[in-house]
Amino acid sequence: MRRRSVIAALGALGVSGFPWPAAVGAKPTERPLNLSELEARHGGRIGLCASNGVSRVHWRGPERFAYCSTFKLFLAAATLERVHHGAERLDRAVAIAAKDMIAHAPVTGPAVGASLTIERLCQSTVEVSDNPAANILIREMGGLDTWRAWYRRIGDDVTRVDRWETELNSAIPGDPRDTTTPQQTVANLATILLSERLSSAHRRLLESWLIASPTGDGRIKAGVPAGWRVGHKTGTGKTPVNDIGIVWPPAGAPVLIAVYFTEAHEAPLESREAVVAEAVRRALQAMN
Repeated sequence: MRRRSVIAALGALGVSGFPWPAAVGAKPTERPLNLSELEARHGGRIGLCASNGVSRVHWRGPERFAYCSTFKLFLAAATLERVHHGAERLDRAVAIAAKDMIAHAPVTGPAVGASLTIERLCQSTVEVSDNPAANILIREMGGLDTWRAWYRRIGDDVTRVDRWETELNSAIPGDPRDTTTPQQTVANLATILLSERLSSAHRRLLESWLIASPTGDGRIKAGVPAGWRVGHKTGTGKTPVNDIGIVWPPAGAPVLIAVYFTEAHEAPLESREAVVAEAVRRALQAMN
C-alpha cells in the first residue's frame, strides 16, 4: 500500500478509548483475542495491542504496564523532531562524563572522557538500549518535564514519565509510575512511524535503528512468519519482558504492535520471551 493509504487506514477516528492520529478513514474491525489460557499456563499478566488499520486486536489493552526501555523508541523520535524544528542538531557533540555512567552502557561507557554526537546517542539508545545515552538525551532536551510534555503534545495523556534510568524499571505491581497501556503505545507508534510528524529522512533513520537492533530475538521477531521484516524496541525489568514496534509483511499494510508480559516471578527470561512470541503469533492469526 502507498504510505498515504496506510496513513488513512491507521488514522481512523478514535473508538473505544483508542486514540489514533486524526485523519479520515474507517475504524478498524475488532478481532477477538483472549490470552487468559496463556497467562494461566505461564503465570503473569500479558498486555497486547496490534493493528494494521483494517483489523485491531488487544488483550488488556487499556491496562497499565511498566514500559521499561521501550520508551527509548519515542525518546529518539522526540529528539529527531527537535532536530527537524531546529532545536537540536544530529552532529552536535556531547561530552560523556564518568558521572553519567549507570548500568548497561555499551556505547557511552567506552566514550567516557570523549564525546558522542546526538545521532550516535539516539542510535545507541534504540539499537542497544544504552541507559546513560537515554538519560543524556532527556537531560539535553530539558529534563523529565520537557520529556513528559512531548507525550502530551502528541495527544498522549496516558503515558507516565516519573523517573530516570534505571529507577524507572522497578515495575512494582500497582505502581503507576513510568507506565503506559498497550493501546496507547500503538497509537503513539502510528503517530511516529505512519504519519508526517517526522520528516521522511528522520523517519527512515529511526526505522533503520529499529530494524538493526540485535536485542530480543525471542520476542516479536520469533512470533512473526518467515519473510516478515521487524523494527522494534525491547524493554526488560526484573519481571517485565516487553517489545513494541512495526512489522512489515511481504505484501499489504504494516502491523503496529505492543506486547508486555510481567509478574511471572519464577519464570526464566527465555520462557517469558516465548510467551511474548506466542502472544504475537496469536494476535497475527486473529487478524488474519
